[in-house]
Amino acid sequence: MQSPVKRTHFHNYVFDVSVNVYEPAEDSFLFAENLEVRQGAKVLDVGAGCGILGVLAAENAASVLAVDLNPYALRCAKENSVLNKQDDKMAFLQADLLTAFDPKAKFDLILFNAPYLPAEEYETETWIGRSWAGGIKGRQVIDRFISQVQPHLTTSGQVLLMQSTLADVEETICEFGKNKMDAKVKAELSLPFFETLVLIKAEN
Repeated sequence: MQSPVKRTHFHNYVFDVSVNVYEPAEDSFLFAENLEVRQGAKVLDVGAGCGILGVLAAENAASVLAVDLNPYALRCAKENSVLNKQDDKMAFLQADLLTAFDPKAKFDLILFNAPYLPAEEYETETWIGRSWAGGIKGRQVIDRFISQVQPHLTTSGQVLLMQSTLADVEETICEFGKNKMDAKVKAELSLPFFETLVLIKAEN
């Protein structure tokens, strides 16, 4: 792992964020503050980044599988699981969203801090760009995720998805509905310049 460019703290947790890995920001912390994990849950952390959500989830979870397309992020998340003494509960997989999973793979809780900002296609040419750029309308990755996620939930499973109002929250709720899931806003945070971060909870 390359030398960390920054050390980030969240409550009693410490995260080293290396080059080419998304640094936890307002969206990460809003997600973390509202993360509720049932004791013994099987958790999937999609787009794991530095591992902040997966590490927090591991406190109560029976197991956490952290998935990211970015190899630098996976390496960073793995080292942060050791740093925070959660490596015994965590596993790591390089994959594009849920495309690598067997149809029978199911989880009690699926987390995704999505790339949600409207951006030109060239923005995804770097690992950092891929972590935040969501295509022209900000929905390119969100819609792909929603189309894949429902079959991988247990009967009482839940999805927690972070996005911005710049990527149309109502459209997200509608897309979950089309995929036989009920979705609602769980938490939100207003930012400058007419943008609000929104954490959406969806369930069967």
